Amino acid sequence: MSPRAFVPEALTTAQLEQLVDAARWAPSASNKQPWHFAYALRGDAHWEAFSNIPNEFNRRWCLNAGALIVLLSDKQASAAKHSFDAGCAWGYLALEAHAMGLATHAMGGFSADEAGAVLGLPEHLVPEVVIAVGRRADASTLPEDLREREIASPRKPLEQVLSAGAVAAQV
Repeated sequence: MSPRAFVPEALTTAQLEQLVDAARWAPSASNKQPWHFAYALRGDAHWEAFSNIPNEFNRRWCLNAGALIVLLSDKQASAAKHSFDAGCAWGYLALEAHAMGLATHAMGGFSADEAGAVLGLPEHLVPEVVIAVGRRADASTLPEDLREREIASPRKPLEQVLSAGAVAAQV
């Protein structure tokens, strides 16, 4: 699940490094590893600039997280698979966070232009998602309209996402 309720305390640099160390072991096409993680820890010198990257809706809750991470993919390193490979690295980061007792929420709702400006991105680096990471808080800490959404989203049944052989008849 991708919670929105976070305890407003910073992650440590060691925690952030442990998360990204796990992510860097993700497989990638031709071992290009076309990802980069730019981050701000809650309250550090980069926090204010990073807080402008998520859209207004996401800022309502994500600024309580202990860190904000912008996942970048390098389209020069892997023109065809940079986004796919970066997504795999995100998955490894999310699994490591869970193992550490932390929660993550990847956001597609952000300004790529703002991320580019804040991070001084060259054209070949693509901001894929912004990831909020931290200790999970009780849903009661959220604005009222978000509390009801603080539940695990349903998943499609296995038979809708798995097929033996041809797919056309099953999707």
